[in-house]
Amino acid sequence: MCLRPRHPFDSSKWGRICQFLVTDGFLRKNSIVEPLESTKDDLLVVHSESYLNSLKRSSSVAVIVEVPPVAVLPNCLVQQKVLRPFRKQVGGTILAAKLAQERGCAINVGGGFHHCSAERGGGFCVFADISLCIHFAFVRLNISRVMIIDLDAHQGNGHEMDFANDRRVYILDMYNPQIYPLDYEARRYIDQKVEVPTGTSTSEYLTKLDDALEVASRNFNPELIIYNAGTDILDGDPLGRLKISPEGIGMRDEKVFRFAKERSIPLVMLTSGGYMKSSARVIADSIINLSKKALIELQ
Repeated sequence: MCLRPRHPFDSSKWGRICQFLVTDGFLRKNSIVEPLESTKDDLLVVHSESYLNSLKRSSSVAVIVEVPPVAVLPNCLVQQKVLRPFRKQVGGTILAAKLAQERGCAINVGGGFHHCSAERGGGFCVFADISLCIHFAFVRLNISRVMIIDLDAHQGNGHEMDFANDRRVYILDMYNPQIYPLDYEARRYIDQKVEVPTGTSTSEYLTKLDDALEVASRNFNPELIIYNAGTDILDGDPLGRLKISPEGIGMRDEKVFRFAKERSIPLVMLTSGGYMKSSARVIADSIINLSKKALIELQ
């Protein structure tokens, strides 16, 4: 993905996660499944024609990805260098749902664009892959109940607006209420709101997560879990402003995967936000830990 070097989003993160897993001997290159790019027809399941047409204006894309120079680029270049990688990650999220149903779980090393809704992009999120994945699950996978466990540091206002008052979707969102997007309307549609303010420590965070998962298990019985596993909760992340250790990330992911496995619920993990160079290594280490704990199989 073509984003300027000083942009907070590390667009090399996804490739480096796979590289670490291969280099460390936990994954063979031929075991990585490359998704197809989502088509316009795919995107129209969630997005309106008018929203997709707005992306033909480079200035609109520049606002969403927060890179002003994109506004002056020819749109054909923006489509190829900026939007095509996003479309491939959307394809990855959809594919992960299919694989999760077949194998028990699947990880898309990209995706998790939780600030994008059907009619509006923002916060580096151009397409609503979570919403599209859920609609795919309803229509193609014969699934009728989905739980979103959104543990990115930021509120997932996109999917919250898309599934407002939809009783088929249960949203557990654990976020810092003092940072972007401050979307108070969307907060009304969170089924289980867990606010973790700036400076929250690892121990406090994990305790709140344990409590939240216990409540969720009593309130809803999903047939699929979408786990938005942002690493912007890491201590030092300039946007998340929380103080979770790398080990805490591993423990967080382990808790969510164990929650799903103990209940035999297919799980899709998306890597979402994370704005430090160390994020890729932390994610890879967490995936390796999940493998060692027999919560996933790396083939």
